[in-house]
Amino acid sequence: MRKLIGSLILIAAGSTATYAGTLLDQDFRRLASEESINLNDAYAGKVILVVNTASKCGNTPQYDGLEKLYEEYGDAGLVVLGFPSNDFFGQEPGTEQEIQDFCRLTYKVRFPMFEKVTVKKDDAHPFFHQLAAEAGTYPTLNFHKFLIGRDAQLISEFSPGTQPYDKDLVAAIESALQK
Repeated sequence: MRKLIGSLILIAAGSTATYAGTLLDQDFRRLASEESINLNDAYAGKVILVVNTASKCGNTPQYDGLEKLYEEYGDAGLVVLGFPSNDFFGQEPGTEQEIQDFCRLTYKVRFPMFEKVTVKKDDAHPFFHQLAAEAGTYPTLNFHKFLIGRDAQLISEFSPGTQPYDKDLVAAIESALQK
């Protein structure tokens, strides 16, 4: 069944729904891999926390909290998606393999990480252009967070200084998971 809802096309097959033409209709290559996935196909119906990351940043220890969020709320439907970026002060200079090794060995990161992208306004990847258009702001530093609901709509954005277990971020995640 296809049903047009505004500019969103809902496609239902049995009990599974996907959202065609949405914010998540983006293809990315997994970090240090040739495997490409479509975010909508892989994460439809999930609550998604999108984070631009870096290995040599004052906010890099947030990897710990992001991984804990992913572990704690994953069974309820949260997924954290990391997008390494070298846009701010050259804080992600490594190759994708070096980034993956650093994240896994130093912070035990298991949440999905994707190819290195640009998130700054002028050259941002189309996904980050869309996120910024909806949020009203582009990332201003590494570890900017965008929270997307199960309906593939942006819920909120959080500054790079917002820690993963900040009460407002956790409340927004828990609220989104209830919907």
